[in-house]
Amino acid sequence: MITTAGVGEVTDATFTDEVLAAEVPVLVVFTADWCPSCRRLAPVLGAVAEELGGRLAIVQIDADANPRTPVDYGVLALPTLVLFRDGRPVASLVGARSRRRLLQELADAV
Repeated sequence: MITTAGVGEVTDATFTDEVLAAEVPVLVVFTADWCPSCRRLAPVLGAVAEELGGRLAIVQIDADANPRTPVDYGVLALPTLVLFRDGRPVASLVGARSRRRLLQELADAV
């Protein structure tokens, strides 16, 4: 798992409690260790987590180690970013992106 400051980790077992029951919007990043685009996205996620503080939680889930959740949300490519609000997915983004672009895409959620 790619570790990034400010970005939490969830599993199939903790997904409901940490994402669906969260009081703030949660950006879930579906990733894998072998994914080069996921590694490029990691520092962007850290910067966004720092910038948005308590207004948005960012967590990642290893799609290889936790296959149930990616299947439940139709994840077909990595990295896939799914924004959850009030326990429901409200936006889905596929692929690495810049900090500026990600902040623009998240602007309505936070």
